[in-house]
Amino acid sequence: MFVDFDNVFTGLQALDPLAAKRFAEDPKHWADALSAGGSGEDARRFLIRNCYLNPVVYSKYRTYWTRAGFRVIDCPSLTQRGKSSTDINLVLDAMDALSGNVGIEEFFIASADADFTSLIQRFRAADRMTTVIAAGAVAFAYREMADHVVESHDFVAILNGSTVEPVHAVASGKHQTVPAAAKAKAKSASPAIREVLEFVRAAPGPVNGAMVAHRALTAEPSLKTDWGGWGKFGTWVSQIGQGVEYSPAQGGWVWDAKRFSSEDLPAPADLQPGIEEQVTRVTDVPALSAAQFRQMFHAMEARLREHPLNRTELSRQVRDDCVNADQPVSRNAVSFVLQGLAYVNFPLTDEATAEGLAAAWTANVEELCRVALLEFDAAEKLAVRRWASGGLLDA
Repeated sequence: MFVDFDNVFTGLQALDPLAAKRFAEDPKHWADALSAGGSGEDARRFLIRNCYLNPVVYSKYRTYWTRAGFRVIDCPSLTQRGKSSTDINLVLDAMDALSGNVGIEEFFIASADADFTSLIQRFRAADRMTTVIAAGAVAFAYREMADHVVESHDFVAILNGSTVEPVHAVASGKHQTVPAAAKAKAKSASPAIREVLEFVRAAPGPVNGAMVAHRALTAEPSLKTDWGGWGKFGTWVSQIGQGVEYSPAQGGWVWDAKRFSSEDLPAPADLQPGIEEQVTRVTDVPALSAAQFRQMFHAMEARLREHPLNRTELSRQVRDDCVNADQPVSRNAVSFVLQGLAYVNFPLTDEATAEGLAAAWTANVEELCRVALLEFDAAEKLAVRRWASGGLLDA
């Protein structure tokens, strides 16, 4: 396990300050939770536990990590911009471990920094399992390269002592390994499967995957950690069979194969017209419609007005509100927007308005486009602004 302390700690502070404190001061708790498995064969034993931190800023946490059995590597800032040497030290140690004599089966990288994508690629090329622990938005390529991602809300749940199932690494292609017990559970007539079958068979057409996932999790909350050992919703719903078909296209769709086919899916032009498609493909901004963004901002305003919440709880409630309003969005999409609001230092208080949230988020999207070197003319900039804000901002 290789922990980028600075990245994870700052990400958690934006999501849940209490969880960030527990991460920094009680690493044994969450490391043991990740080590545990459903049975003896699923349990892990971490041969290497490395923590990379900036000693100038975070030296007070060193004792907690050394007492938890971690080797702490000082990574001070070596540039005038304040960037630490964590990346290079972590990569060098990871490559030494990969080429060593000990047969390490799985590597954990605790960081949302997409700079480690190339490292994950090397692990996969060497036929090793890889798991990313993220505290914040994760780039699409980084997420897809890893065999499994411990999402921000699940990691916060572990840190806060919530009951979660052990993390199982689930891969794609030749790496896919699903515990036999998980397969048996998925094939059984679970409450979630019964709910999905009833919902899809009664639907007037293909159903957005976020809505189906919401129904499944409501019927069987224990699936939220790793979808019964299948890792992702798409993998879980695909194995149900019984006439249920799934496509990951356009955010994911599920349908009753006895009545519909992939030809009945909404045309891509209906979902992502014009320049928006280019923005989502290059910047990893969620591929939502303007109506979905608008509903998200209204839901955030309503929830914050009731009482301010930490970002983890807010993402869950906003996701549910959007689904109930027939504008389904995934929890990852909500978390991505909340992380963007944190980047522009927008305060999530009871005074936040949908328009204010939309303006801050749109500013973040425009900055992401600038960093990605996307060049737009005046009309395209206006289209991006109207789309990202859900139509809540003036031209």
